Amino acid sequence: MRIEVRLAGSGGQGLITAGIILAEAAGLHEGKNVVQTQSYGPEARGGASKAEVVISDGPIHYPKAQRLDVLLAMTQEACDRYFHDLKHEGALIVDADLVPTPPSSSALSVPIVRKVREDLGRELFANIAALGVLAGATGVVGLPALEAAVLARVPAGTEEPNRKALELGLTLGRDAVENPRESEPYEADE
Repeated sequence: MRIEVRLAGSGGQGLITAGIILAEAAGLHEGKNVVQTQSYGPEARGGASKAEVVISDGPIHYPKAQRLDVLLAMTQEACDRYFHDLKHEGALIVDADLVPTPPSSSALSVPIVRKVREDLGRELFANIAALGVLAGATGVVGLPALEAAVLARVPAGTEEPNRKALELGLTLGRDAVENPRESEPYEADE
């Protein structure tokens, strides 16, 4: 079994950190073979960024993702750029507000950033919620492993809001799979 995951968006969204956490969850806490790679634009914030995680029960002979099983896109640009790498039967997960026109009707469109802002008061934890969505929707890693990796990686003193963000994301991901529907339109604050 080889699973290829790409987390893509813009710099500052915490997707590189999310990729590292996902790799640690699968490798350190579930005992699988894992390779994690990352790339980002020269801008500190706002430029393109992506993290790739290859998870396998056996040896990994090529460390780069080629045909994605899962694409989590947190911006329209990232979705448009990387959708062509997704397998036909692969899972496309997008932020409902930041990716208003997903290229597939089967995309799981989840208002990740909005729900984090509403439930936790800050967008800071959206990357952790996105990992929860990914795990809840795909089962690529188990919750105990993901929670252990999150809590080992986040700064001291932020464990509880990160745990809440992970649980929120897990619920959103499971709900998106169990109850697929059109996402609510985004309305900006006046």
